[in-house]
Amino acid sequence: MYSHQGSSTSPIMEVENEAVEQELEVESNADEMSEEELDLDHLDQPNEGTETGEKGAVEGANPFEKKQRKKKSTIWEDMTIVKQPDGTLKVQCNHCKELFVKNPSGATSQHKHHLKNCLQKRLAVGEENQKRQQVLSFTEGPSDGITSITNFSYDHAKVRELAAHMVLVHEYPFSMLDHVVFNKFMKAASPFYKKINRQTVKEDCVTAFMLEKRRLRNILKGANRISITTDLWKSGQKIQYMVVTGHFVDSDWVLQKRVLNFCNVPPPHTGVIIADALSKCFLEWGIENKVSTITVDNASYNDVCIRRVKEDFSLRKRLSIGGKIFHVRCCAHILNLLVQDGLNQIVDVIDVVREGIKYLKNSESRLNEFAKIKKQLQLPSRKLILDCPTRWNSTYLMLASALEFRDVFPRYGDIDPWFHYVPSEFEWMKVEEVCKFLGIFYEITNIISGSDYPIANLFLVELYRIKELLNEKALDFSDHIRFMAESMALKFDKYWGESNVLMSLGAILDPRYKMVLVNHTFPVIYGEVAAPRYIDEMRCILYDLYNEYVDAYISSHSEEPPREAGKRKHSEISSKSTQGAAKKLGVNVLTGKEKFQMVVSEIDKAPPEKSDLDVYLEEGRYVCDANANLDVLGWWKGERWRFPILSRLASDILAIPVTTVASESTFSAGGRIIDDRRASMSVETVQMLLCGNDWIRNLHGLKNKSREPLDVSESSTIEEIDLPDI
Repeated sequence: MYSHQGSSTSPIMEVENEAVEQELEVESNADEMSEEELDLDHLDQPNEGTETGEKGAVEGANPFEKKQRKKKSTIWEDMTIVKQPDGTLKVQCNHCKELFVKNPSGATSQHKHHLKNCLQKRLAVGEENQKRQQVLSFTEGPSDGITSITNFSYDHAKVRELAAHMVLVHEYPFSMLDHVVFNKFMKAASPFYKKINRQTVKEDCVTAFMLEKRRLRNILKGANRISITTDLWKSGQKIQYMVVTGHFVDSDWVLQKRVLNFCNVPPPHTGVIIADALSKCFLEWGIENKVSTITVDNASYNDVCIRRVKEDFSLRKRLSIGGKIFHVRCCAHILNLLVQDGLNQIVDVIDVVREGIKYLKNSESRLNEFAKIKKQLQLPSRKLILDCPTRWNSTYLMLASALEFRDVFPRYGDIDPWFHYVPSEFEWMKVEEVCKFLGIFYEITNIISGSDYPIANLFLVELYRIKELLNEKALDFSDHIRFMAESMALKFDKYWGESNVLMSLGAILDPRYKMVLVNHTFPVIYGEVAAPRYIDEMRCILYDLYNEYVDAYISSHSEEPPREAGKRKHSEISSKSTQGAAKKLGVNVLTGKEKFQMVVSEIDKAPPEKSDLDVYLEEGRYVCDANANLDVLGWWKGERWRFPILSRLASDILAIPVTTVASESTFSAGGRIIDDRRASMSVETVQMLLCGNDWIRNLHGLKNKSREPLDVSESSTIEEIDLPDI
């Protein structure tokens, strides 16, 4: 028998141990090999998850071929070996589908380099988010302050949305996003940026327009009453557009202004056609039962338009206080009519001054000579102003500046025989008196134009000063001043003698004025005899309007919402069940809470001794600095709990604009957008751009561009010329 002594293992175990040692040696050598050297032995077997699939690879394998080693390189997570039609094998990137030559030696350096820079892989896999240090994104607040920090993630949809907002807000052409350098700039800012063509950005602008229109419609549903301003404007396309702007106070007691329509009104532009266009606008926005006032200028067709709309509203019984404040005339336009009528009395002097400034402006040598004389006389002013004849305030500035050079004009006329524009001393005296006369009108115009929202409470306190001045100048010794005052007084009585109800309501609802201002100004406006009658009429109108709001308040609170009714029903059942249990015990119980509720309910049923309006009028005025700009709407917001009904009335009255300035600012934007290169735009595109501009600005909390200063067509600055030493 064969002996196994002297051997620690049997021959079979020795064979097995020898095989194990060889296998361990191979694994040890494999660990010492680099990853690329391991790939040298890879054969042409498709990877798992390839288009052929694992099952197909097994079924197609030759059983006599050497079993292939599993791929260990990380590149095969993003690369696939594909067979070409000609039978060659290629390595394809799973992300960008780019093909590479398969190295027979199995080297993968080329593939690693590609995956490191493959943009599609970075977008799909999010390689940037896998880095140890993430790229941070800073979200800015309304005041450009950082409010939050998040990990950066490129969102092309958000980029497209903001690009559309940029085009609408800044009035850029659609083609801007096709500009070569702009796209290079965006690519440098973010390598993920993808170009947006002009057609795409136009479609995105339309989408943003529709989204904001839907949002605005929901906001208007929550508005109590809406005031409208409207005007017509002819563009460079020779198309007549009508702008409709809505003014209202939102749920946060913030005065809001939105452009509702910027539409084409085909000729003829009669009052009936404009009234129909307005009615269509109201129906489109669902505000036909919320419009309280319409502010327009004094064109004759507007009188017909407002009368037609007023008749339609009367049929639906939607007019407050019989429509006494429905038609609001633009105060700035009336003021312009007054002053232009007065300036016609000295039109000859104005023409002389205007033509003289034009003559000086057309030659630099003339300005130099004029400046020399100014320097000899040691005059501080250095500016001449050339007016726009249709804007009285620019004419006023031209005359005021020319007055400072009244001694220079005749001296310059002595050295320039062609200068025939020297007013006489009497004419200069007329100019000086006219400038003093018009100073108050200029200041009032600045008050109106300097306010973003010129509302009713601003004007009565200045209106009476105009009437007071006209009464004084009607007795002036100068004939031209007296004629000016008489002519302007006729216009004043025509437009404001009977139609200052809105301005009076606004003044009464200003806590600084109340009825005190009305009692002070009406004797000046109407005379001492007629003033008491107008004051009583104004008080009756105020109480009638207040009673309308009381009725609306009662009707809105009379019906309880279903959910609240359900709660009350449940509580009543619980109370009855408790009382029933007490009665079963033979005890008649009346708790203290129930007894208190009975007393309070009797008190609530009793009518109040004084209304909100009575309490408000009997209280003293709100005292503050005369030059302080009191936020009247903010004051009423703070008092809304004390005056729940009157505060709502005040907010609606204070939302009514007394000018059409809002329309003029929209027309200014229209003039910039419809330039010579974009004159072929459709009216639908124009409306989308103009309304979208206004809505997106409000979305981002941006104020509208400040209105341009006085429309002075040309101006010259007189340079100081040093005289040579003598």
